[in-house]
Amino acid sequence: MFPCQRIGARQRFAVPSPRNVLVINDFHWHSACPLAVVMLGALGADLERYMDLLSARQKLVASNIANVDTPGYLTQDFDFESELRNAMGGAPHIETVQGLPVRNDGNNVSIDRESRLLAENALRFQAASSLLHSQIQIMRAAIKEGQST
Repeated sequence: MFPCQRIGARQRFAVPSPRNVLVINDFHWHSACPLAVVMLGALGADLERYMDLLSARQKLVASNIANVDTPGYLTQDFDFESELRNAMGGAPHIETVQGLPVRNDGNNVSIDRESRLLAENALRFQAASSLLHSQIQIMRAAIKEGQST
């Protein structure tokens, strides 16, 4: 037997489920479960890193928007493509965005830029989520096929 722990029945979330939880066959499992790693393979691990970066960017953009009226606040971001290539295990390297117009109060948050980033990020997350869902559906189909023989 694998040393996995089933957490509980699947629920519908308005936001993504916790980072270290994987949903298989309508149950939550810790992502450290060796069964999950074997089943999802390299593509699953890559999708997890990609979705982690998307989540980090979503939080960062939301923080920028929340500080749109904070005097002296400077927009923060990271180079998404560079961070994805590096496939960092930790948090992305966040920097102050250069080249944005600064208002009289020293703030340079552009709601138009941040709204575009939110929409772009949401599309990327949906695409990655769909890919991961497809991988899980393929595994389910293989399991069902294996059970019927």
